[in-house]
Amino acid sequence: MKKMLVALGATVVTASALAEPEYVTLEMEIDVAKPAEEVWAAVGGYCDIGEWLDVDCEITSGDGGMGTVRVLAGGRVTEVLVAQTDLSYGYTQPAREGQFYNLYHGFMEAKPVSAGTSKILYTLVYDISDKPDQAAKEADIERRRGMFATALENMKRIAEGG
Repeated sequence: MKKMLVALGATVVTASALAEPEYVTLEMEIDVAKPAEEVWAAVGGYCDIGEWLDVDCEITSGDGGMGTVRVLAGGRVTEVLVAQTDLSYGYTQPAREGQFYNLYHGFMEAKPVSAGTSKILYTLVYDISDKPDQAAKEADIERRRGMFATALENMKRIAEGG
């Protein structure tokens, strides 16, 4: 029994040594010609992502406050609201059995710049250590950056009434 536990311990140490996390942070923003409160009212609802990211969104648990769960893309993505202020929210994607856990977190904020203008800030943090090489890591980063750049443009259009 002791030999089995030592072997199991060695396996766990070896596996964790191979999987060194490599976290990336993508910080994106866009200027909006509207006050932050109006921007947030137009695009800051937890399922408003459906409109500005062009994906189906369903609240499966909660009332839009902390702990609310949204499901996107026909159930392929689950996100839990883990931070919230009057003009921001943060969310995470929980671990899924049998899949690499990338600790994905997103944060969105409407930030006042002046009485009539604001910025939408969107930040993603996640682990790319599951990608096979640097080219695949860079491709993943650029794919996500492109997707959210489009989302920011859509939020700006919606918030400005276009």
